[in-house]
Amino acid sequence: MDELGESVDGLCGDDELAREWLGGLTINPALPSSVLARLLTVEKLPAYIPSWSGLWLSHLTLDAESTAALVASEQIDHRLQAAENPAADVDVLARLARDPVSRVREVYASLVGDFDRRIPDGVLDVLAADSEPKVRQRATWWNLPLPVRARLAEDEEAAVRAGALTAELWPQLAATVRERLLADPDSRVRNAIARLSPSEPEPLPAPGVRVQDPDPSVRGRAAKDPEVPTALALELAEDPDDGVRLALSMREDLTEQQRSAIDYVVPGGYHEPPSWVVERGHEPDVARRAAASGHVLLRRSIAMQRHLPADVVDRLAQDEDFFVRLTLCQSCQEAPHDLVLEMYTYWHGLKWPWLRSHPNFARPGLARFVDHPNPRLRHAALDDPEAGPELVLRLVDDPEVGRWALRDPRLPSGELHHRLGVPGSAREAAANPTLPPATMHRLLDLAGVAALPES
Repeated sequence: MDELGESVDGLCGDDELAREWLGGLTINPALPSSVLARLLTVEKLPAYIPSWSGLWLSHLTLDAESTAALVASEQIDHRLQAAENPAADVDVLARLARDPVSRVREVYASLVGDFDRRIPDGVLDVLAADSEPKVRQRATWWNLPLPVRARLAEDEEAAVRAGALTAELWPQLAATVRERLLADPDSRVRNAIARLSPSEPEPLPAPGVRVQDPDPSVRGRAAKDPEVPTALALELAEDPDDGVRLALSMREDLTEQQRSAIDYVVPGGYHEPPSWVVERGHEPDVARRAAASGHVLLRRSIAMQRHLPADVVDRLAQDEDFFVRLTLCQSCQEAPHDLVLEMYTYWHGLKWPWLRSHPNFARPGLARFVDHPNPRLRHAALDDPEAGPELVLRLVDDPEVGRWALRDPRLPSGELHHRLGVPGSAREAAANPTLPPATMHRLLDLAGVAALPES
């Protein structure tokens, strides 16, 4: 620690390094609340990622103390970002229900149950009684107690009255209240009531009529409707519309011979999977049938399932269609490691980095790619759980992967301390989670960030 202190003290006065330290600290996953509180006093922090400028707090890992620092901040934006941070402590965040600024309360009310958050007891009651109509209206989005909803159904604001109405509440209201709401002067309230008991849809014309309809959209719906008999639907096999023939080709009740006899065209782009695959694709027999089909869209559709039998995974992993294999890697938890790694390496779609989070991506052995010409694979080498500091050191000066190596917890402390004084590396070094809190505070001192008074 003394060695570190001396190495950092020697950097005093370097404005460029100071900016790098501050930018790196804003994304340090081990940032303690005491350091966060000091960072919050900096009027304009240098953004680590340009698109995060001013939004870094909504991406930060927060514990209860860090959440408290944000909630107590005098800056409105800090409190707003606390509400928007999925990792914020829900019990501390509940203080925002009584925030003095209505905009903060409104945003909190909008997000209180998002990100699968637990809503603390009593919070919705507070929001539902707020003086601002927008806050009360947002409170109706959540699971309010019926007595609270009943009160809001008679709110002075129409948007609140409309939001409060649910199918469960309506029969519980007094007859006089229902009469007033049915005659409400605001159409939003009347429309909300209409949605509670939607009118019965008009019966569809007979299947034969639909199959002969001049509108191709009607024929297309008939082509995939299981209520239309197979023999009748097959009359559309030579329909002049490509979309009708494609819809027909994906019916569940067709044999593969019938399916292949249809001259369907598969255009580029995304295609909605047929309902029978979506609803029953988890059933092994359905999965095997779709995976063995000659219809590429059925194979792509079944590859969207989160879990599939091993034999189905094996078949799809070897499919001749690129998008079947890609979809399997994006959606199925059992997609094989080698295929996930292949797609991660060579696919150039916008979501390729997400493949790193696949459960079969990282495993011992990735270190073999440390010198690979493809930078994605050199980056993957850092995911090898059995690799040691030597691998990290080999990558710290890599022009494309070095920033990740500098943030790796396995980076030796001596190298970490050295890199805090190297322009171009200091930002990443300041983001390393093994950086001691005392060192973070010293960096803030040297960057001119005032220490907070002891409470």
